[in-house]
Amino acid sequence: MRLDKYLAQMSKGTRSEVKKFIKSGRVFVNGIPAVKPEQKVTEEDNVELDGERVFYEEYVYYMLNKPQGVVSATKDNTCSTVLSLIRDSSKKNIFPVGRLDKDTEGLLIITNDGALSHDLLAPGKHVWKTYFVRVRGILEDEDISCLKNGLDIGDEKPTRPAKVRLLKPEELSLLLDDPGYPEDGQCCLELSICEGRFHQVKRMLAAVGHPVLYLKRLSMGSLQLDKSLAPGEYRRLTGEEIDALRGDGDLYEKKSVYEKMDI
Repeated sequence: MRLDKYLAQMSKGTRSEVKKFIKSGRVFVNGIPAVKPEQKVTEEDNVELDGERVFYEEYVYYMLNKPQGVVSATKDNTCSTVLSLIRDSSKKNIFPVGRLDKDTEGLLIITNDGALSHDLLAPGKHVWKTYFVRVRGILEDEDISCLKNGLDIGDEKPTRPAKVRLLKPEELSLLLDDPGYPEDGQCCLELSICEGRFHQVKRMLAAVGHPVLYLKRLSMGSLQLDKSLAPGEYRRLTGEEIDALRGDGDLYEKKSVYEKMDI
């Protein structure tokens, strides 16, 4: 790879900017000053800019707290996309892992790792996704039983069994900075599913007569939304978080977010 491309891909500047860095003697390769932008380098080379080593990173992984009003797509002709919120990546091929509706908030993974995305979204992997949901009406035991057992939402097959739990008011602040306590005639619940059908959560609740008023994803597999991230903010995933996600194909029987909290 060309040296100027290497530095540009690692967010050290535009191609024209890094060419100036090289010509001004600020870039070293294996302890020797670089003199040409087209100099070939590999991941094994020690590339330094202003005395700081620049490690090459093939894949990038971000946790985004998706706000309402942006779409989970790489391009859209009418709306802003989630990629417009990621400002520190020079990777041109990043994409969201799965989708959240335009009016849905919460955890969204942004990466350029296609293999990881496939493993997290493949139907046979059964990776759990957990949501905070506020609905109209109060769910009865029969409604909860339908959600837990799987129900018809108009597709060829019923949904897979879900995990459902009504939330007490004192539990809401553990999940949301502004929990928006339900008004009379509303209730809040935790819903975990291991599928990714179109508008699935909304369709499931509508099928039992309780339209969704607010929806936020809290976790995907082992990855839980960082509560310090305001809507629209993001951070890079840690190495431990990435490693855990790679093993999330076996999460089918693991505990939900609240069970881990021992509430």
